[in-house]
Amino acid sequence: MNFYVISASFLGTAVEFVEALTIVLAVGVTKGWKSSLSGMALAVLLLTALVAVFGVPLMSFVHVSAFQLVIGVLMMLFGMLWLRKAILRYSGLKALHLENEAYEEELRRQRQDRSAGRGQMDWFGFTTTFNIVLLEGIEAIFIVLTLGLAANAMGSAVLGSVIGVVIVIIAGIILRKPLAMIPENTMKFVVGLMLSGFGVFWVGEGVGVDWWKEDASILLLIAALLIVSFGCVGVLRHLQKRKEKSHESRISNDLGTHY
Repeated sequence: MNFYVISASFLGTAVEFVEALTIVLAVGVTKGWKSSLSGMALAVLLLTALVAVFGVPLMSFVHVSAFQLVIGVLMMLFGMLWLRKAILRYSGLKALHLENEAYEEELRRQRQDRSAGRGQMDWFGFTTTFNIVLLEGIEAIFIVLTLGLAANAMGSAVLGSVIGVVIVIIAGIILRKPLAMIPENTMKFVVGLMLSGFGVFWVGEGVGVDWWKEDASILLLIAALLIVSFGCVGVLRHLQKRKEKSHESRISNDLGTHY
């Protein structure tokens, strides 16, 4: 078992399905659990079919080394996108993503639609949960397949993914409310660091880099990315404060001139 792959797969899958579960819960409360869970179940079945048709042949017939460079670049881009959003959020340039606010917003949206009677299948709610579960599931599958293929540890990637899904489902059943207690922004930041670290590592392997201590180098790469990310947050916060002070000073001068 590969601990790094299990951890990255677990975190990535959990993040995706926390977002999906938020919408499933909101639809269930407003439109009924029949519509909500039916849409979710159909999306899960479709995701399973996609993995069976495309995932298994990909693992069986294509050599792993041929994918390391391409997958490494994709993982770097995917991870850097998450890191960029996390840095902007922690620096105050982008609003934090709060699951309780997303839940309330979805409640309002669902309550505005009165297309179905009580006890009937609500197709608006059904479509909503189907779409969100399918979208988040495809992103989770991408994480699991790329991690498993590039590290030649598909078992570890699947295990981490299953653990993530099970924990999110159990949490949803127990709480029956948005998973606001889970620090999703922090989870996304950690996942972005891990995916970026894996991406750099696999790009290096793809071009023939002989990493120091092999897989242990991933930890050093993640640590370096963490330091750089904190540095970026600090710089952006400083620039934002300077901009605010300059703006306040300009307003003060304008008022003084006016009076």
